[in-house]
Amino acid sequence: MAERCGSVPSARIAGRHGSGNTSSLSLRARLLLTIGLSLIGLWSSVALWMFIDVRNELQAALDAKLAASARMVAGLIARSAPAATGGSGHNDSLLQVAARDGIACEVSVLRGEMTMRAVAKTAGSPGFDEARPGYSMRTYSGVQWRTFVLEQGNVRVATADRMDVRDGLLRDVALTAAIPFAVALVASLGLLWFGIGRGLAPLESVRRVLGSRHADDDAPLLNEPFSGPPELQPLVETIDSLLARVRGAIARERRFTDDAAHELRTPLTAVKTHLQVMRLADAKDERLVARAAVGQAEQGVHRLEAMLDQLLLLARLEGDAQNGAGHAAQVNLAARQAVTEASTDLPGTARVALSEAAGEICVGLPHALVVSAVRNLLDNALRVAPETTVVRCDIVHGDGGVVRVSVIDQGPGMSVEDCASAPQRFWRKSPGGAGLGLSIVSAIAACAGGTFKLSSRLGEGTCAELVLPTARARHVR
Repeated sequence: MAERCGSVPSARIAGRHGSGNTSSLSLRARLLLTIGLSLIGLWSSVALWMFIDVRNELQAALDAKLAASARMVAGLIARSAPAATGGSGHNDSLLQVAARDGIACEVSVLRGEMTMRAVAKTAGSPGFDEARPGYSMRTYSGVQWRTFVLEQGNVRVATADRMDVRDGLLRDVALTAAIPFAVALVASLGLLWFGIGRGLAPLESVRRVLGSRHADDDAPLLNEPFSGPPELQPLVETIDSLLARVRGAIARERRFTDDAAHELRTPLTAVKTHLQVMRLADAKDERLVARAAVGQAEQGVHRLEAMLDQLLLLARLEGDAQNGAGHAAQVNLAARQAVTEASTDLPGTARVALSEAAGEICVGLPHALVVSAVRNLLDNALRVAPETTVVRCDIVHGDGGVVRVSVIDQGPGMSVEDCASAPQRFWRKSPGGAGLGLSIVSAIAACAGGTFKLSSRLGEGTCAELVLPTARARHVR
């Protein structure tokens, strides 16, 4: 198990399409559907609960009415003439009493020990001889009855209600309560639709503002303090941030196009000139001149290729603020590789004295970008330093979780104004180079959240310092 820098994990947000038919609904329809179904479910549950409670209360009230009616009849009979209760009279006629449909009452008296004879009952009432005392359910001729039988002495009183009449009464009560409930629910949904529309009005105004803009209008929405709902402010700020990034991307593309058109014209003109010289020399059979022209053209092509590579790298660095996300590079290893590459391409690079930091230091950048940054610093230092001097490259682990890469030469030095202008694109103090090296270093530092600065005195050399925040190392196989 060797300890080295691994890639730093980064959070990635993967977008996915919504599933189901609701993905095509508008925000207003979704809110209405969600809140409306919730209201319907809630009030339907309340209505069902109330219906069950009312039904039970109604059944209990009707049962109590049956018992009260039976007791009242029994009391009246007890206070009447003895003949009514089976005394010495011999009146065997049955008294028929008119009653409302669905209500039955029957009064019977006990004759002897086993004989029960009805003395009065409602018209159309079925016989209740087999009904047990108390409450019970009986079916007579296919009609279900709720009965209550009271036996008091030799008097038996039976009262009953038809269940279909009771159910009809319950349906009438439920319908009477359901119609206002349904009307109120529909009105609530209408008010909910109106309220949601009013609540989404600020969002609709933002949509209209964006829809009315021209394609080249990238001005921010918040030109003045935001006066809309607080919940909408993060959305507007996000849109403004996106517009700012779009403005930056368009500006970088325009700058890249302008820079490429301006800076590539010179090497292309040089290549064209050398090719013309070669053609003239070939026509005059001057091979030495033609060979020299070919060599100069090749140098121009190499210079053009290097400039294109640097322009593309700079465009990628400025266009992607997340170059360092998910990466970690060893600074000592990258510096050694940069020194090796510089020694291959430039003469006299054995004059570079590399002082590595103690231990293993990692920064949150791809390895290639760290190599490119150190290599550009070395190239600039070696280009201006006298051949008899040594260019120092010091790597130090600084306080606050940073690493400092300093490249120090003993060249002619720079003024304060030149130090401030050097990181700009295509700034050159001498004819050599493309003027992009320090711009690339500055862009790499910005990608990692670091800094880059030049300090110098005329005649005393220049110190280029790149400061990068360190990334945590981890053990990997």
